[in-house]
Amino acid sequence: MDPMELNEAIGRYVRPDTFPVGVKIVRNHSELPDKCKHPKADLGVEITICQAVGFSRRYGWTIAMHGEDLSCPIAKVAFGYEPALPYYTDGNLVCGMYTGDFETAVRTEEDVPKLAPEDSGYYVSFPLDRAPFDPDVVVVYGNSAQVMRLVAGMLYQRGGSLPSTFSSRADCADIAIKPLQTGQPQVILPCYGDRVFAQTQDGEMAFSFLYKDAQELVTGLQGTHKGGVRYPVPNFIRYEAEFPKTYEKLNALFAEEKSK
Repeated sequence: MDPMELNEAIGRYVRPDTFPVGVKIVRNHSELPDKCKHPKADLGVEITICQAVGFSRRYGWTIAMHGEDLSCPIAKVAFGYEPALPYYTDGNLVCGMYTGDFETAVRTEEDVPKLAPEDSGYYVSFPLDRAPFDPDVVVVYGNSAQVMRLVAGMLYQRGGSLPSTFSSRADCADIAIKPLQTGQPQVILPCYGDRVFAQTQDGEMAFSFLYKDAQELVTGLQGTHKGGVRYPVPNFIRYEAEFPKTYEKLNALFAEEKSK
């Protein structure tokens, strides 16, 4: 299945408001697509990873970024652009904001998925319908019903449930790194930074999965659609409405007139 086919299926069965996005870690500069934007060189700013995804899903831009393009220190460590210095590992970025003590902060920071430097490279995000190459990971933002639809599709052949985790921070690592390391799809609760910097809205969640599982997802979307699990979710409206007494009296008067 190519990215265009996947994009078409997601559009048909899930109907997200923004473009489904492909993410790929590209090792060498020579492998980058010709038509891509480098944040620092082309936009004049350093950005966060979640902003890159935001540009791709809202503007349809292909973004290629490396450490010099990245503003978020958490992501610099997570994506292997900078070492995990003691100031970071000791929990200074967490304590006082997300935890009440350093012991808990250290556990929180340790839990962030991280790429080893040898696995790092250019972070490239792009809309699926303009994919310059096959992505490593695909992420789709939507409301909770749309994410539910994607979960149902992925479980159509697997059964059971999906083992996602939530921490309220560093969702960029959950979106891309966690599927690569675990092989499992992830339900994404957008983090605080994603909301502040990438303008992700209160009603949005996301779902990410390995591109190699695309055919499995589409087969599941088709199967669950046929089985009646659909989006928009149909409301049950086959019932008789109840009205105020004055309305019911008028209906009764109509009936009397007809019986004359």
